[in-house]
Order: sequence, then structure tokens, then C-alpha cells
Amino acid sequence: MAHEPLSTEDIIACLDECLEVEFSFVENETPAQAIVKLPRREQDFILNLTRRVAGTNIKLAYQLACHAIRALEAMEQHMVEAWAMTATDHYDRKGLLPAMSVIRDLDSFIDNARKRACGAVFEEQVSVLLPFLHGLSGRKLKLNSADRAYTDTETIYLPPILTTLPEMQENFLLYKATLAHHWAQIQYGTFRVDLIDIYSNDANSEIQLKKFYALEALRLDACIQRELPGLYRDMQMLKQKLNQLDNQHRWQDLQTILSEQHSSVHTSIELVDKVKLEDCPELFCYQGELQLHAVREIMNKRIEREKACFRVALSEVAKETLQQTACDETENTGEPTKGETAMFEIREPDAAQSAFNDGTVELQFEGELVPTSEHIRKLMSSIFVDFGEIPSEHLTAAGPDEYDLSKYEDSKLDPGEVWKDTYHKEGVEIYNEWNVQRQHYHKNWCVLREIDVQPVYDSFYQDTLTKHKGLLKSLRHSFEILRGEDKLLKKQPHGDDIDIDAFVEACGDVLSGMEMPENLFTKIHKEKRNVAVIFMVDMSGSTCGWINQAEKESLILLAEVLEILGDRYAIYGFSGMTRKRCELFKIKTIDEDYDDNVRARISNIKPQDYTRMGVFIRHITRMFNDIEADTKLLITLSDGKPDDYDTYRGEYGVEDTRQSLYEAKQQGIHSFCITLDEKARDYLPHMYGAANYAVIDDVAQLPLKVSDIYRRLTTG
Repeated sequence: MAHEPLSTEDIIACLDECLEVEFSFVENETPAQAIVKLPRREQDFILNLTRRVAGTNIKLAYQLACHAIRALEAMEQHMVEAWAMTATDHYDRKGLLPAMSVIRDLDSFIDNARKRACGAVFEEQVSVLLPFLHGLSGRKLKLNSADRAYTDTETIYLPPILTTLPEMQENFLLYKATLAHHWAQIQYGTFRVDLIDIYSNDANSEIQLKKFYALEALRLDACIQRELPGLYRDMQMLKQKLNQLDNQHRWQDLQTILSEQHSSVHTSIELVDKVKLEDCPELFCYQGELQLHAVREIMNKRIEREKACFRVALSEVAKETLQQTACDETENTGEPTKGETAMFEIREPDAAQSAFNDGTVELQFEGELVPTSEHIRKLMSSIFVDFGEIPSEHLTAAGPDEYDLSKYEDSKLDPGEVWKDTYHKEGVEIYNEWNVQRQHYHKNWCVLREIDVQPVYDSFYQDTLTKHKGLLKSLRHSFEILRGEDKLLKKQPHGDDIDIDAFVEACGDVLSGMEMPENLFTKIHKEKRNVAVIFMVDMSGSTCGWINQAEKESLILLAEVLEILGDRYAIYGFSGMTRKRCELFKIKTIDEDYDDNVRARISNIKPQDYTRMGVFIRHITRMFNDIEADTKLLITLSDGKPDDYDTYRGEYGVEDTRQSLYEAKQQGIHSFCITLDEKARDYLPHMYGAANYAVIDDVAQLPLKVSDIYRRLTTG
């Protein structure tokens, strides 16, 4: 049943309340009177939206109330809401004045809204595009936005919005195609020649570069077809929709040459003079532009840096190798004699292209293979991307004090500066965060990094086993039972033996004139568990002391008994300070063996800062997307409610955590919380649900309870 519209006095009272200021009737007679004339449904909508924006900024909410009527006249309610939330997003990123501009410049928003309705927006898609980019082979690249698409060989820049095609999904595919094309430029050697030098003295340099870029696009398309055939088909579909395939038949012969696997950037350069300008097609929809001066600047710096780092790393390898072999020439010092240089070689250089792609390139020193660290392998891969080989001058180990590597180190970032240009920072993941007052996400709000926990090889592991010797024995016995036994399945159509009971019944059926049934066999069936679990361990400062000790002991005992079951499990700690520094500590990854290194990392779990839970739950939910399992379980060990140094506390923190758990549930992940907080019953049922948490009153009982809870969760 519809309610009666609110009176002018009611409208003003509501605005007074949500704006927390006196909303003068005289001064604001026009907007108030306008709201009064609306149906009750629209009145409630405007007042609710004003209240939501007021949770961000009172002045912004006031402007919204003044402009809401005109917005409703021009747009549907969902677009008015999007307009208000765009203003709050601008407030988050740029401040009050840009947010006010969004509210006041309504016509501009309406025009942009039409584009965004079918377009793909970089800020909204970056959380998907960045993992896609990191999944491609070769150098780990960065991602940012710019007016036009291009790459400087370390960062790929994409337009802030794409509206080239009529459907949003098609424009998102165009983002992926553009990303893949510029990745291919780097990976397959478009910049292994200095194009500025080649064409700078040519009177027709712009024309020559245009023809080169068209030819190079065909070559790179062929590379993408071999590496990413599914995406290649999407790219062809995009070109077809935009009528960009019409002129390609004129290039058929050239395209055949460029599609050969051994073709390179030199092939494109050689073919430039065979192309007529009138036959040269316009840029493909995903090509972007060449920024050759940016490429030269970035490449020169990187080549110098990587050469220095690689040669210094080789000198360390040479020293270690010579120490092991105790060569006479080194007089057991582990260093080459004066005037002598350590020369390395690449094994099977003819197979380098395929070898670098699958990571099997190996170094040889004095005719023998030498082990290479991950650092050296990454350097070799990046150097190969730039040169198509490892140049011989790179393979000479650096002499003593030949390089000062400190000048190549990145300057340390102040935590408060992390948010600036954040897509440039390597290893960063960006996540939204739910604002309950706004009933809307903060877009790309939290900055998360995974951090390795350094192992500490002390006596903690053995001390824990000794301390809980009796408990461990009991746990092992109960977990042995969980492994299950072979089950005998009867009445099977095929099997290992005759089912006597079924055979007797079948004989009776035949004698009574019925057909002989087929299910006359028994078969042994072994029950297999298919469980994947991630333990999220609170490493906030409040866990200092006995709680931290009990958490570590619990993880040791749990890992010991999980090895019996064979369940796949991972362990991560979490802590941080503000949305700009959310740190996930890697203790054990899902497919890592439980060995001395993992035990030593558990030993080094230490209290850190605060407990901003939502961002970590979202990150682990993304991890689960790459894990195949029938049962996916997220277990959190914590000593208190979500809390952080900024506004992430109280209702705000609880509601964001609840929303992140809902998102995890939508992905088929079951979440459970084990807490030591005696007040947890006030908020955990709201966050996790009535049956998805356990409160442990005695910290000494944590090791026993964690294992017992896990057993119940995975056998229900």
C-alpha cells in the first residue's frame, strides 16, 4: 500500500536530520517545495540517497538534495544513484571540489552516462585486467590509464573508457585485445630495434612508420594466434564488427610471410618498401600508438640496470661454484685469479626462444650446468625479451666493485604515498571495499601486497611436538579414522566379484519368468577427499603474547594431522595499517610441501598492526578461483572484531567483512571463524551466520579446538 507524500515540514525535518545542520525553509524553499510535489516513492528515494551521501560529506549531500529533482527528471532512478555514487568516488580519489563538480555538472554526467552504459571503464575493469596481464608469459608488466593506448615496455597504458562498440562486454574484450597486442609488442620484439634511428633521417618517416606499424600488427596477430588462440578469435571478431578486415586480402602474400614462426621485427622492416600507402589500412581497433621516445628512455635504463644486476649475480654464482670445486687456479679462495674473468654460456642457444618461454634455459660455467636462483631466471627472461638472446657481454661475471647496485634500487615508499599511481607498483593487488552508510563500494580502495615470511630455524617446532605429545597422538588417531576405508559396493553392473545375494535374487526372478538382471557384481570403491582449505591467521598487534604462541602451536599440530588426510591447505597471516597498506603474509601456499621451511615460517609469525579483514577475504576468494576442489573452506583464526587505524571499525568494519564473506559464499566458499574474543557473539552471527563460528574461552585450548573444529567441518 502506497504511503501519503511527506509534507514540506517533514521533508525539511528529514533533511535537517541527515545533513546534521539546520535546513532553512526560506533559503531552500525551491528544492524542498519541489520534493514535496513528488510521489512518496520518489521522496523516499531522494531522502535515502541524501542520507547515504551525507555519510561521506555533508556539503556534498546538500548539493545532491538541491539537484536531485532535475536529475530525476532527466534519468531513471538507478542512473541518479550512479550519479551520486560517482560523486562520492570522486570525493574518495580527488577531494570535495571535483565531487561537487560531478553534482553540479549534471548535463556532462548524463552525456557520459550514455557512453558508460555500453562502455567499459578502466577503473572498474582493472581488477580483472591486471591478473590477466600478470598471467601472460615474459616480463611482469604494470598497468595504468592514459588518453591513448601504448606501452613503454614496462607499463601498458589503456584509455580510461572504451565506447568503440555498442555492448559493454565487447568493449571489455577490446580492453583485453589492446592489452594482449601491447604485451605482444614487448614479448615478440617490436622494440628490439631502435625505430627512431631507422626512420629519423627518412623524409617520409611518418609514412614509413605507419606502414611498419601496419605490418607489425599482422606479425603480432600471428604470434597471438599461436600463443592465445581463443583471444585471437575474439580480436578477429572485433575487427569484423568494425569492418577492419576489408583490406586485408590485399596483404595476403605479406601476411603469409609475417605469419611464419621465424619472422621477426626485421621482417616487418624489410617489407615496408613493398607496401603501397593507399593499401595501408587504418590502425586496428586495439593497436593504440607508438611512443618511441618513452620506449627508448625506459629501455635504456632497464638494460643498464639488468646488465649490472645480472653480471653481479653471475659473479656470486662463479664464487660459489669455484669454492665447491676448490680449483687450483683460485687457490681455494673461491675467486678467479687476478686478470682472469669468469665466462658463462647459455645451454642450447638455438632453442632459446622456446626454452625461455617454458623457463628451462640453463647456465653453464666451465662446461658444467650451474643452479640458477629465481632472481637470475627473471633477469634472464627479461634480458631475452629485450634482445631475443642473452648478449655475450652480459655473460661475463662482474669484477669486484665494478657496479654500485644501490643506484638502481627503487626508493622506499612511504606508506602514505602508496596510493599514488598505485597501478604502477609491482606486486600490488587492488580491491573494492563496502561502505555500509553509502550502500556502495569504494572503487579500487584497498592496496594489498603479499609478503614472504622469513623462516626462523629455532626449536619452536620440536618444543610444540613435545609440549602436546599426548594431544598429537590423539589427534592423529582421530584423523586416521577420517581417511575412510574401502567400501564394498553391491549390485553393480560391472565389478571384481559376484554379489551372492544379488545372484540368489536373480535366480528367483528367472525361475518366475523374469529377465536376468545385470547388477550382479560387487566392486571396491575407495572414498577420496577433495578438500581445499585456506587458513587466514590474525597477525594484528593484539595477538601479542600467549595468543600468538597458541596460534602458532595450533598451526603446527593442525599441519601435522592434515598430512595424514592429504587435504590441500594453505596458511596466510594478515595485518596492515589503513587501506593503503594491507599485508598478506605467505606462510604456506596451497600446493607447497609441509617441510622445514614451512615450519620455520610458522615459528616466525609475529604480531603486526591492525585487522582489516574484508580485503584479505576478497583476495583469498580470488585465490580459490584457481583451485579445483569439491569443498572449499576458509577458516579464520582471530582474537577480535575487524578494526583498523582509520575508519575501519565498528559497524563499517563489520559490514565490509560481512559483504566480503557474502561474495565468498557466492563463489562456493564456506567460511568459518574461530575466535578468542569473548564479545564475539555480539557480531560474529551477523558476519558469519549463526552456525559458522566458534568462540574459545581459554587460549590454552586453542590447539585442541582448532583441530577438532576442522575435523567436524570437513566430515559433516
